[in-house]
Amino acid sequence: MAPSETVATSEHQIRIGGFGGQGIVLAGMLLGKAASLYDGKEAVFTQSYGPEARGGASNVDVVISDSTIGYPLVTKPDVLVVLFQEAYTRFRPSLKEGGTLIIEEDLVHVEEDGFKYWPIPATRMAEEVGRRIVTNVVVLGYLVGKTGVVSREAAEQAIETTVKEKTIKLNLSAFAAGFERAEQDDLA
Repeated sequence: MAPSETVATSEHQIRIGGFGGQGIVLAGMLLGKAASLYDGKEAVFTQSYGPEARGGASNVDVVISDSTIGYPLVTKPDVLVVLFQEAYTRFRPSLKEGGTLIIEEDLVHVEEDGFKYWPIPATRMAEEVGRRIVTNVVVLGYLVGKTGVVSREAAEQAIETTVKEKTIKLNLSAFAAGFERAEQDDLA
């Protein structure tokens, strides 16, 4: 390659905001693991939560790239997932123009500001799958299905190698429910 030629790289900045106890840290870890271990990409994962932990504000950031990541922090997410109102209020202004906004439709009210967003009843879907505790994995499936930042196969491998053995089937079902919902929404 000549020195003047450049290679286009793809970098995604993803932020997931919720409250402690919603499992967003696990969702972010699974996303980063899927990217780095199973899709052969570079990934950086960071987390932030208040001192109250369970019930307090929490967010995770994941940067995924085809090449070396020059700056490990999310500055303008191109994908923002919010699972409660405070996260929407706090993080929505930072969403990159034309970015993807995914909301938990039963917990977040979106102010009409011309931004396209994707609502998902993740908590209800998790309950239908079997347990509310897998809401985070429903959301992960939706995020992967909607954005393609990692492959479905890589995300499933990350789930299989991370969660407790007795919960693998439940988590894979939750992921599939979210992923399939994203495919349905694309057809609508």
